[in-house]
Amino acid sequence: MRVMSPDILIEAFLFYKGTAQSKKAVALAIGIDVAELTSHIKKLQSRLEGSATTLIETERDLQLVTAPAVASFLEAVRRDELRTDIGKAGAETLAIVLYREPVSRAEIDRIRGVNSAVTLRNLLTRGLVSRSARPSAQGYSYSITPQLLAHLGIERKQDLPKYGTIMDRLDAFIASAETESVP
Repeated sequence: MRVMSPDILIEAFLFYKGTAQSKKAVALAIGIDVAELTSHIKKLQSRLEGSATTLIETERDLQLVTAPAVASFLEAVRRDELRTDIGKAGAETLAIVLYREPVSRAEIDRIRGVNSAVTLRNLLTRGLVSRSARPSAQGYSYSITPQLLAHLGIERKQDLPKYGTIMDRLDAFIASAETESVP
């Protein structure tokens, strides 16, 4: 196996994480000293010049993001995505978030039985759900937005038709799924 240079490992780590990471965490992940990180950051920044991604560096953190040069292209892609219907996957995911918020992507995936990452991104882009860091765990929690409630014509989710009945059934479904998975 070929040994990768530290700048490539930094890029891979940041791409995989998808969010800002502390320089200390990056250095630890790739097995170098924090003081050594600076030269590898500069090499990565130089290598990324003119590409679709760029490296954002603050005093404490690093994050791999799309380059400003592709912003108009990505905005056109986003607008195109918004023209389409959310589809069955979007409706399922939205219903889970609506009834189970705050809910993690892992919980959504477990209930739906499929990976919901793309669907959640679509709902986030449309402003129908919001994402926040989970304080006690890694990852994010997803919740509904006021924009969704306004779109549904309600002031609070409890105003949905048969809200209590659906919550009871969903709780029973999740409880039965949890007992089936315990050996």
